[in-house]
Amino acid sequence: MKGIGRVFQRGKRWWIAFYAPDTKTGKRVEMRESAGDTEQEAQKQLEARRRELANDEDGIAAFTGPEMEKVRVAKILDDYIVAQRIKGARSLPQMRSRVKRLKGFFRMRALALRTDRTRQYIEMRQKDDAKEATINKEVGVLSAAFNLAKKEGRMLKVPAFPDKLPENNARQGFFELSDYLAIRSHINDVDVQDYLDFFFATAMRNDEIKSLTWDAYDRETETIRLHASHAKTGHGRVLAVEGSVKDIISGRLTARRLGCEFIFHRCGKRMGEFRKTWKTACKKAGIVAGREGRTPYDLRRTGIRNMVRAGVNETVARAISGHRTRDVFDRYNIVNEDDIREAVRNKDRYVSSRPNVRPLSSRSTRRRTRTKHGQYAYRDQQTTNPPTGCVSKLFCFKGEVGGGGRI
Repeated sequence: MKGIGRVFQRGKRWWIAFYAPDTKTGKRVEMRESAGDTEQEAQKQLEARRRELANDEDGIAAFTGPEMEKVRVAKILDDYIVAQRIKGARSLPQMRSRVKRLKGFFRMRALALRTDRTRQYIEMRQKDDAKEATINKEVGVLSAAFNLAKKEGRMLKVPAFPDKLPENNARQGFFELSDYLAIRSHINDVDVQDYLDFFFATAMRNDEIKSLTWDAYDRETETIRLHASHAKTGHGRVLAVEGSVKDIISGRLTARRLGCEFIFHRCGKRMGEFRKTWKTACKKAGIVAGREGRTPYDLRRTGIRNMVRAGVNETVARAISGHRTRDVFDRYNIVNEDDIREAVRNKDRYVSSRPNVRPLSSRSTRRRTRTKHGQYAYRDQQTTNPPTGCVSKLFCFKGEVGGGGRI
């Protein structure tokens, strides 16, 4: 009978067949699955499916079905990477690295994933000394993959994920001009010098600068247009070629190579990594390089801070640097120890400039005196000594309580 289900044998295996709602269309369709080596095992599996269907009809629990039960976490993560590749995600290499680590830990079916298992992953990553931001991004990929699976009908629900860890490991390095010039003086490659100067002047992102081509430079309007496809935020923007930026572009025009489309290149090829050059220059300048010291990306933070200190309107500064939210912008507007020290000096200068004579107060008070007749008199009196000859008003009352008269 339709809806009740049946058991049957195919070869040496017993199977069950039953009608259940399709996870994508919602229509009732026949589903078949292998149920064991004996008829008794098949009957037991069929009864379990009937209970699941009854719970689904009563609204107790949604029916998942055999196909959804077979889906593994690795499959969901792989499908997510495919979707991001089709979408053209710029951070695809980083996502693949995170997915590889997640697949190594979550070797399980997707329906079996619980919050405590995700917490175990977080604890493992913390023992590996992974930063909070790194852990949040990895768990974020896992959450996004499950949400995509639910949206596409491969999962009925998304498991609960732990709250994000507080991130307090954001880099806060920046350059003073003297430190930057000291490092720059030990770099002999003119191409790298121009690249770093542009980085320092514009506070644009590393990859955005490397992607700039001569097609983006308009000599007529003296502007450089960053295409939306090359911007991290997906929003293009315009940079005016003025001041130090104009000097840099003039130097790049001289260094332009035939057949090379990039403004910032190195020997005719797109600017790549120059860690060894940077590390050597920092060592000669007596400055620590790397994560514990200075990196080229610190020039971006420095450029943003310099614009703020120069009085550039915040909206304009964000348009140049490419920040879309104020939260990220404020994180880069860092105050160093010299700023705090200068603030203390300014406060001391202000305090020392104030007059050191206590000002006279004009606030009035009422003083009570007792007359020889046992009466109380109230006198309006200034807090400071009044001039000679000053007559104050005198009020006199009979007793502390009761009526009285004015003298």
